Amino acid sequence: MVKSVGAAGLERIELKRLTERLGKLYSVLLEAAETEAAPLAGAWIPAVDVCESAEVVCIRMELPGVSANQIKVALSNDKIRICGEKKRRTNRQRIISHLCSERSYGRFDRVVPVRWTISVKDSSAELRDGVLLIRLPKIKDRRGSEHLIPITQITDDKS
Repeated sequence: MVKSVGAAGLERIELKRLTERLGKLYSVLLEAAETEAAPLAGAWIPAVDVCESAEVVCIRMELPGVSANQIKVALSNDKIRICGEKKRRTNRQRIISHLCSERSYGRFDRVVPVRWTISVKDSSAELRDGVLLIRLPKIKDRRGSEHLIPITQITDDKS
């Protein structure tokens, strides 16, 4: 048997949907604001790809000419920060003038929002051929689910 929902019930359902939509919109705007943040003076912004499968989130960042010891990857509960510095090579010969110089040098700092529940201990990063690959394995979100906590009974046996 189906219960009919009154006007107040429909209003609560619509209010809940609106709240969820506003929450998603806020998340998208927050991500956009973090992505568009002004870079540091002398900084450059490496290209980033974020890909998702059912089991893992992969972040690929182009870092040509940067070694692993020049990169720092820091993961917090809602974002991953990748920063470092690409240093200029010392010239082997004396160059009088550049005809063209399009390569970027200096500090870089990228923040990628993480909106998935991930396993921090199983996360990994590797640098190969100038591409940094960060793997963030997903875990099932346990918020809102019920977990049974075992109870141990302790008796005072003083007889």
